[in-house]
Amino acid sequence: MTSKTKKPEDLRSARWFSPDDLRGFGHRSRIMQMGYAPEDWSGRPVIAIINTWSDINPCHAHFKQRVEDVKRGVFQAGGFPIELPAISLSENFVKPTTMLYRNMLAMDTEELIRSHPVDGVVLMGGCDKTTPGLLLGATSVNLPSIYIPAGPMLRGNWKGKVLGSGSDAWKYWDERRAGNITKEDWVEVEGGIARSHGHCMTMGTASTMTAIAESIGMTLPGASSIPAPDVNHIRMCAESGRRAVEMVWEDLTPDKIQTRPAYENAIAVAMAMGCSTNAVIHLIAMARRAGHDIGLDDFEIASRKVPVIANVRPSGAAYLMEDFYFAGGLPALMTRIRGHLHLDCLTVTGKTLGDNIARAEVYNDDVIRTLDNAIYEEGALAVLKGNLAPDGCVMKPSACEPRLRRHSGPALVFDDYPSMKAAIDDDDLDVTADHILVLRNAGPQGGPGMPEWGMLPIPKKLVKQGVRDMLRVSDARMSGTSYGACILHVSPEAHVGGPLALVRTGDIITVDIPARRITLEVSDEELAMRRALLPEPKPRFERGYGWMFSRHIRQAHEGCDFDFLETSHGAPVAEPDIF
Repeated sequence: MTSKTKKPEDLRSARWFSPDDLRGFGHRSRIMQMGYAPEDWSGRPVIAIINTWSDINPCHAHFKQRVEDVKRGVFQAGGFPIELPAISLSENFVKPTTMLYRNMLAMDTEELIRSHPVDGVVLMGGCDKTTPGLLLGATSVNLPSIYIPAGPMLRGNWKGKVLGSGSDAWKYWDERRAGNITKEDWVEVEGGIARSHGHCMTMGTASTMTAIAESIGMTLPGASSIPAPDVNHIRMCAESGRRAVEMVWEDLTPDKIQTRPAYENAIAVAMAMGCSTNAVIHLIAMARRAGHDIGLDDFEIASRKVPVIANVRPSGAAYLMEDFYFAGGLPALMTRIRGHLHLDCLTVTGKTLGDNIARAEVYNDDVIRTLDNAIYEEGALAVLKGNLAPDGCVMKPSACEPRLRRHSGPALVFDDYPSMKAAIDDDDLDVTADHILVLRNAGPQGGPGMPEWGMLPIPKKLVKQGVRDMLRVSDARMSGTSYGACILHVSPEAHVGGPLALVRTGDIITVDIPARRITLEVSDEELAMRRALLPEPKPRFERGYGWMFSRHIRQAHEGCDFDFLETSHGAPVAEPDIF
């Protein structure tokens, strides 16, 4: 039994159901209209289950059933579950990019919770933007909340070879472009790369963000590593439902869990996992919603101290999330970096992080390496700054060819994705392996929404020569399943006049990852002349959500939250009036 700090009359839902007046009558009669009796809700915590299931979200295909498992747990613990559907951001299908709608999901989540008779919350997500979107909203409303990760899909297979989502798509697409595999082979890869429901089973953005949710204390221990089809996932969902009820009685709210040290834990864990570059944007936004000024410098500090020890693609060479789970999962990884963690941080269990991982073990030292046998000697991400990116940009050096970690070369500039796509397969394109491909106008406003265009394809003529990596620079993002020497999130973006807008084909760009520098080798006087010639950007939207997005979106180094949603914008929103 949990120790109760609340009484039934203190429940938030009692504001709707308890008053002996006409409005209370309306609430009670309408819930009875659905077949419920007072025994179902009276004196019981009402638990909202925010479900991001949809018919076109393969990552969440199992949520239709899993929500019933959550409800079972809520009922077992004496709560009353209500399912509230939220916008489902399917990474594969939503255009131009799910990042355009992350903040919409955050707003959807916040307002769903605040406006309904809810005492506690279970958040169901996993596909890339759903984890940060759901947590952003729940953090702002600050009712007891627990997160349920969708879980990674099973490992893929083609002709006996293990396939990893995203990573092997890019790999075999280059092989097809080079003429090394046939169209028939490609169709077989399509059918074998995603064998079950669940999100990407590489260490892409989905696995990164669910692990971050766990490392800040918002999931049950080990929840983020369980494969979606595994029966343990069902049990985890029911247990999360039970725990949500207990958290209400304990008044265990996100602000007690999401401290600054908790976010420092998340950054350290992300570095050790070989995380997606997208972690930077989402973590900064999430931390700022929780009232903590986390920024790029925090990532840079961690990257110098915490090595990559998860041998999972794309930073690793062989393994996928299913292997990571059987090797002990995230709690096991955290035991290996415990010296870099704040073990006294509170979690949704009501216990500390140290308590949660006390019994965790590593069962495969090749999947979860020791610190002295790391995949990469520094953290997964590097933050670069210089005259091309005054506010910073990010890179995953653990997933690029070592020769490119110090490199100077001429720029080959593309003003937009369509022109790049049209040129990249031209056998007469004037490009060498030493060139640095530059894509601009793909940032938060320019994209719009900062699409995952940052992994520019290697030019076809170079692919045929055997080139599989080269430096690429953009103000876009890239999929966490991607690999290669891609420098991303250049801030400020070109669309708002950032220095990336001033680069011309042939300009020399110098990248020095050990020194964390990126430099456009052009004089300040020349750059000033070019800036004077820049045209005014055309607005991306003239109405609707996009219009609002363009006026309020922050830059990449600030987390791409809306300015009016950040905690610092104004006083907390009051409880809704019930008259």
